[in-house]
Amino acid sequence: MPDKVDALVLFGATGDLAYKKLFPALATMAHQGKLTIPVIGIASDKWTCERFRERIEKSVAENGDGPDSAASLMSLIRYVGGDYRDAATFTKLRQALDGAVHALHYLAIPPSLFATVAAGLQNSNCAEGARVIVEKPFGRDLHSARQLNAELRKVFPESAIFRIDHYLGKEPVQNLLYFRFANAFLEPVWNRQYIQSIEITMGETFGVGSRGKFYEEVGALRDVVQNHLLQIVALLTIEPPSHHTVDALRSEKLKIFNAIAPLDRSAIVRGQYAGYRDETGVNSQSQVETFAALRLYIDSWRWAGVPVYIRAGKRLHKTVTEVTVKFKLPPHNIFGAAGALSNNELCFRLNPDVGISLIAQAKLPGTDMIGEALNLTVQHEDFAYTANPYIRLLQDAMKGDQTLFAREDGIEAAWEIVDQILRTQTDLESYAPASWGPPGADALGPAGGWKNPSARA
Repeated sequence: MPDKVDALVLFGATGDLAYKKLFPALATMAHQGKLTIPVIGIASDKWTCERFRERIEKSVAENGDGPDSAASLMSLIRYVGGDYRDAATFTKLRQALDGAVHALHYLAIPPSLFATVAAGLQNSNCAEGARVIVEKPFGRDLHSARQLNAELRKVFPESAIFRIDHYLGKEPVQNLLYFRFANAFLEPVWNRQYIQSIEITMGETFGVGSRGKFYEEVGALRDVVQNHLLQIVALLTIEPPSHHTVDALRSEKLKIFNAIAPLDRSAIVRGQYAGYRDETGVNSQSQVETFAALRLYIDSWRWAGVPVYIRAGKRLHKTVTEVTVKFKLPPHNIFGAAGALSNNELCFRLNPDVGISLIAQAKLPGTDMIGEALNLTVQHEDFAYTANPYIRLLQDAMKGDQTLFAREDGIEAAWEIVDQILRTQTDLESYAPASWGPPGADALGPAGGWKNPSARA
């Protein structure tokens, strides 16, 4: 397998993902001199290359770094229009590659087309020596994920398959891993002896908008729990990898997924925001969840008995992603009732603002031994946390670095967890927009209630 690729082929080039995320990322890369290979857009739309370039310019103007970066990309652009089921489309692609033999094929298309495109690439000799990026959702359950893996493995070796989760390309998410293993003071307390619980909240104030038809096929569990949030759970709880290599890290994640104990109905809450069934493309009797809350336990020596609470939903009170690690109280309070203590907490704010905060106890001024909880926060004011995560992921795939991509067994292990939840018959609770979800989630959550993320100064 070559170290670098010599062409980038973007299937689904006229779709929303390409327009909102991929073109801006590619334009920035080209403007910075990090993208110099041909970029071939391919889609079923019978566009001219000129019309395709106009769409890219509009995309970058709305979502990217401006006209200069778009101009840098234009000279690299080619376009192929045609049906993915037609061999002639792949013949035209072979011609557009113009001698390139180590292409990176990005499948920004529905999973139902993955096998069709992979076969077309194989039959046209476009797959030999190539790599492939597959966009989430990677299947809709364990069975379909296994089928997709089997179809892709007929054409590409595992080392050439890059299963993308853009969340892993975000700097704050990568910082979870770095913070854990770059600081020695955490290791002695990062276990069941000192940690009472872990909470992960992922809220969005907006609803499904124009994506109602898509969301009806997905729901919150498939959309963000199976991928984004389980990946965060793994980064927070894995054992230290033996070394900094792709497979060492991914093998530790797999151990966590396999150690998550089976869930019963009492550990699952599904909700749907009031008004969801009135959205465009949504079934008037829909049973699709727009909110999910879970209580997980990891059956390992380090984490036995420590609950991990997850909640995610649309039309919630705040758009935010935050992790709270709550520590146990000191074993003995020497200050009496007047000096009642509260838990120390370590919080990671991942979105939209980014920072790490420690809630610690400190004495109030005065003669009495009474304290207060202080929030000690560190934020990177000048760090480009808002950078498009696809830039990092595309660059890594072009280099062949799979560190931020999911492995076949990890995908299937995560689906086993979510499959079990999907098979469990749970009621669908309604909740008011701008709330923190349905009442059942409060009952499921930690003693004392969920920590609702607040705005920062």
